[in-house]
Amino acid sequence: MGSICGFTIVTGGAARLVFGYDSYGNTCGQRNEQIEGVRLSGLDHTDRKFVFFLDPCNIDIVQRKIKSLALCVSLCPPEEMKTHQDLKRFAMLNGSELCSYELAAHKYPALPERFSKCPKLPVPPSKPLPVFNRCTPLDISCYAKFAEAVVTFVSDNSVLHRLIAGVAASKEIIIGLCVLALVLSMTLMAVIRYISAVLVWILTALVVLGSLAGTSVLWWLYIDYRLYGNDTSTKVTTEVTEEEETHRDNGQALLVYAISATVFTIILLLLMLFMRKRVALTIALFHVAGKVFIHLPLLTLQPFVTFLALLLFWIYWILVLLFLGTTGNPVQNEETGLTEFRLTGPLQYLTWYHAVGLVWISEFILACQQMTVAGAVVTYYFTRDKNRLPVTPILSSVLRLLRYHLGTVAKGSFIITLVKIPRLVLMYIHNQLKGKENACARCLLKTCICCLWCLEKCLNYLNQNAYAATAINSTSFCTSARDAFVILVENALRVATINAVGDFVLFLGKILIVTSTAFAGVLLLNYQRDYAEWLLPLIIVCLFAFLVAHCFLSIFEIVVDVLFLCFAIDTKYNDGTPGKEFFMDKALMEFVESSRRLERAVERGRSRVKEAVSEGAEMKPMPSCFNDSADYPL
Repeated sequence: MGSICGFTIVTGGAARLVFGYDSYGNTCGQRNEQIEGVRLSGLDHTDRKFVFFLDPCNIDIVQRKIKSLALCVSLCPPEEMKTHQDLKRFAMLNGSELCSYELAAHKYPALPERFSKCPKLPVPPSKPLPVFNRCTPLDISCYAKFAEAVVTFVSDNSVLHRLIAGVAASKEIIIGLCVLALVLSMTLMAVIRYISAVLVWILTALVVLGSLAGTSVLWWLYIDYRLYGNDTSTKVTTEVTEEEETHRDNGQALLVYAISATVFTIILLLLMLFMRKRVALTIALFHVAGKVFIHLPLLTLQPFVTFLALLLFWIYWILVLLFLGTTGNPVQNEETGLTEFRLTGPLQYLTWYHAVGLVWISEFILACQQMTVAGAVVTYYFTRDKNRLPVTPILSSVLRLLRYHLGTVAKGSFIITLVKIPRLVLMYIHNQLKGKENACARCLLKTCICCLWCLEKCLNYLNQNAYAATAINSTSFCTSARDAFVILVENALRVATINAVGDFVLFLGKILIVTSTAFAGVLLLNYQRDYAEWLLPLIIVCLFAFLVAHCFLSIFEIVVDVLFLCFAIDTKYNDGTPGKEFFMDKALMEFVESSRRLERAVERGRSRVKEAVSEGAEMKPMPSCFNDSADYPL
């Protein structure tokens, strides 16, 4: 990708984007070489540093570009010009000719070509854009059509204006509410360990009661339907009518629903019974995760650092993409006659390679965040004395990542890219063929997209645990992925419980932050009676609150997953005996001790049952001795 950027700079694409170029292939602000077959090319534009469009409002909405003739000028017109005499006067006074180069400035009013090669009258006042040196009209009303094409969901322009006015008027409140969402997210990460137990058991109770209630209602409907059917079927006929068949089918359907709900409820109750200990493990992990954020407060800055890295990379990516748009060989547009620069031959695939780089590097940055968090959490977990933690565990984790594990992160992110790109291609094909493909093709496309999405999620989860295993053992990506997969399979029920219960608790946390921010927004915006339109500001605030909550609680989720992997490895290789002491926190130790007490109680019960069975087996031959007393006298 760096080579692509260098190629655009060396071949002049970057200069053409920054300094601008006219419709004859000349770059403004520098001396140009003659382009074969293009008239008026190869001009010296050292003194002409700004791009001026003769008709800036002639916009191609489909291609999203200006179709007007472009010239290099030395000065943008600061005032409106209504006649060609004004154009002549401006050129003679300032040396900035606004008509095509082959036209003499002192002849503007009399030339017949003035209607096609001079600006469309009246010429609006304009000023150059910073950095990009394009003369932009001060009155942007001529871009209204383009704006309407972009904002297609607004049918009434007055509605759009009112919404934008509402946002502009309440910008202070919007900023304040965004800060509130940020504070609530950071606070929730610290206090969630105290409320997680309540949320988990409330969730469990609601699921059990909901399944029992649903099953009961279905059975009640079935019984009521049978009774109602018996009351109404008073006629005895020799032939079965269509109504009776429908009645019988409805009764059978209700019976199937009721039986299915009963089976589901029984399975759910059994799962809750057998997984109650694992629910306790989830609560313990949430409790320890809260402690991690207290000992490692810089973890809360990870979303900011990751977002900043992604933002800088996306800006760089867009800039190079624009460079590619002005790189290549000069080609005359057959429709307009203007000179454009296009990549031809194998070079046209540079844009596709650049697009692949967008996905890969974005996944790489996210993987670096996961690796950094995993390294810091592993350091915390496997340090027995928490008072002897490194001064900056986060910085130490970053340094280890940069020195040892960049290849691991690159390989993991590349695997995700190999799955994500086909999914994006299929989604693009599905959108392009919407309404044209048959039902079978549509179903096949959606199935492939869904399967790739599921595979991507599974690989993401496995990669995250592979990074944690790498942070623990300093092994390569494939070895770490294998070790992590083995650990996850050995603790499959625990993994399922933590993901199901933990994800729902974190989802409730996101909803709590969004609703709290929305409630505060309603109060503030309603209190300010001057704001007639506060719906859009409220939507903006809620979206921002959900985004912030998702970013912060995703870090919390990563911490919980890494803690679980550390806990699984700790319990696999240590048993608490001298020389094999546990590294785990007190809360997890209490969970292990309670599990062991329960296992010992179960073992004692089993041993008693075995003893009772063995004693019964020993006593069975005694009656036969008495029965055979004649053969074996006492």
